[in-house]
Amino acid sequence: MVVAVALSFLTLTTPVIAGHNMPATNDIACLIMDVDENPTNGLGSWIWTSWTLDRQTCQFWRSFEIPAGTNVTHARLKMTVDNEYYLLLDGRELGRGGEWRELFDYDVTYLLAPGKHVLAVNAYNASSFAGMIFGLQIVLADGRTLEIKSDKNWRIVPDGVKGWETRTEAPDTWQPATIVAPLGAAPWWKKPDRVNPMPTLRPITLSFWQTGWFQISLLSICAIAILVSMRLIGQLAIHRRERWLLQKERARIARDIHDDLGSRMTQLVLHGEVAQSKLPVESAMRPQLEKICQDAREMLSTMDEILWGLNPKRDTFDDFASYVCGYAQGFLRSTQMQCLFDVAPETFAVAVELPFRRALLMAVKETLNNAVKYSDATEVLLQISCRGQKLLVVVSDNGKGFDQTKPKPGRNGLTYMAQRMEEVGGHCLVASRPAQGCRIELSVPLNHRSPWGAWGWVLEPRQASEQAAKSNPLEAN
Repeated sequence: MVVAVALSFLTLTTPVIAGHNMPATNDIACLIMDVDENPTNGLGSWIWTSWTLDRQTCQFWRSFEIPAGTNVTHARLKMTVDNEYYLLLDGRELGRGGEWRELFDYDVTYLLAPGKHVLAVNAYNASSFAGMIFGLQIVLADGRTLEIKSDKNWRIVPDGVKGWETRTEAPDTWQPATIVAPLGAAPWWKKPDRVNPMPTLRPITLSFWQTGWFQISLLSICAIAILVSMRLIGQLAIHRRERWLLQKERARIARDIHDDLGSRMTQLVLHGEVAQSKLPVESAMRPQLEKICQDAREMLSTMDEILWGLNPKRDTFDDFASYVCGYAQGFLRSTQMQCLFDVAPETFAVAVELPFRRALLMAVKETLNNAVKYSDATEVLLQISCRGQKLLVVVSDNGKGFDQTKPKPGRNGLTYMAQRMEEVGGHCLVASRPAQGCRIELSVPLNHRSPWGAWGWVLEPRQASEQAAKSNPLEAN
């Protein structure tokens, strides 16, 4: 009577449990019924293999199915083993036990969904008698009840079988379990000394980064990234090797030109001067020999410029700046122009390779030549600096300037300069007005990729050029 009143009160006052498939009153009713319930209710018989040994391991397997279209409202599992066990449901370990005089009580309500399930018990007998007793009661939402007990429907799994804990079908070689004693028969208890309620188990929820597809995708991406990185490292190694060989070849060519052609041209000049000195002053051959000697000296000057460009040891910016400033000073020495220099100190950490040095030098030479011919300037300023990711060489004068909207026919120097700079990825900007001088800005990107190769000509740190030059040191004149 008291229980009925309590249930009526709970039915009127208790709300529905969030996330569960039944009202909270059903759970509380089950708890109230469990107070006076016999703990052995729902248990089967003691089962084992057909033979018993000391230190014996027995593997029990059992499958069952929950009908589709219904939900589990309550599922309670009780079991024990003489002497030890560990229990798995669908491959997930639920718990372990090591005292046969006690029962272990599991609430598996949240682990059971419609479909097929597999129970697996690994039991161990230390000595003497051996057995397992088991009972699982499942209450469905439509009022039906399923019971799985320890009986002959359990199968004994032979030793050495892998993955048996999750197999949904048992082969014929798995023998049925043997009932060694009914519930309450000696030498086992009629009632356990104690019932141990185990913690309620919940389904394992996996975050997306813990799922197999995500981990496989991540591993695939990492593998692809490693392969791409290794390929790039290999290409870089090949590029560095090719660059080193190119620097050695440049050094060899420069040395050969210096030692062979340079010495011969010097001898030619000397022979011409000796022959000229032996001729009378009024001889008609003297002007011709003087012209030959002058041409030979100009060829030696041109060779010096070529050797400067070929020599990999001259790829440093300070050598470039020194050479350009020296050339400008020598070129303007015979004129009335004053040459001023402004070189930013931060540019000395930059290496300028042959294509850039050659293009910049030729553009500077053309600019100075135009200034001498057409500007009537008294002062020329040469500035070298870095602006952002660009190397700038600026040549400006205070001459008469010109009107850029009225180009003079036959003068293609500025066009050639622009084309030369574009070939190495640079730019040439000209700014001039009548009576306001002329300013020519030559710029080259510090990170440049040439259209003729995958790696191109890159302005690299000074150490790269110095290291390459060490293999064949050459001091070109």
